[in-house]
Amino acid sequence: MNVVEKNGFKYVEEGKGPVLLILHGLFGALSNFQSVFKAFKEQFRVVIPLLPIYEESYADPSVSGLTKYIEDFVNMMGMKKLNLLGNSLGGHIALVFSLRNPALVETMTLTGSSGLFESGMGSSFPKRGSYEYVKERVQFTFYDPATASKELVDEVFEIISSNFKTLRILKIARSAQQHNMRDQISAIKAKTLLVWGLNDNITPPRVAHEFNSLFPSSKLRFIDKCGHAAMMEQPTVFNRILKQFFDI
Repeated sequence: MNVVEKNGFKYVEEGKGPVLLILHGLFGALSNFQSVFKAFKEQFRVVIPLLPIYEESYADPSVSGLTKYIEDFVNMMGMKKLNLLGNSLGGHIALVFSLRNPALVETMTLTGSSGLFESGMGSSFPKRGSYEYVKERVQFTFYDPATASKELVDEVFEIISSNFKTLRILKIARSAQQHNMRDQISAIKAKTLLVWGLNDNITPPRVAHEFNSLFPSSKLRFIDKCGHAAMMEQPTVFNRILKQFFDI
């Protein structure tokens, strides 16, 4: 995936047709959605913006601030109708975006989304200098620890070795924890799909059930032997569920 830089935004884009706008999580990267990108670029204009989580020039490290960034990005790109797909923090941003811009959102897919509850590397890094500790926490994201490749662990370790990046992560994580959307979700009218790992330790299955009970119109699908990042750990099943949702 080739990253494009335009008017201060970084993103990848491929395909033509309806827009599938993908929002990654706090420790996410564009590569997390590589299988989705490949599977849907024939039917959709797939766009993945790189969230400015570690950008010194971007001053507002919060869910609301990152949502504003996506609103500015959508406006810059001239997008009028969106199919949103968000994982973890990206799902939280999709929720807030949908509330602020209901006319722009055709469908929304959430997987392991924050917004109600999240337990993970959220509020502190008590052993952030320890590679083994970071490895354990990254493995905690998945059902199968082997999914946490050395490349992925190295990437997270490099991120939290930076005081500046760690501070940004902590501020955004605390914002997500404080920004509970329980009382707002019923106002979201977009057709919604919830895809959850049955073995998600960060946003457990009960969170998915609560989301499903709060949305006016949503479908909930669980994937067995799957943790917090279904699109990475079970890409074939995840893509099949998404294609059924889009009826393609």
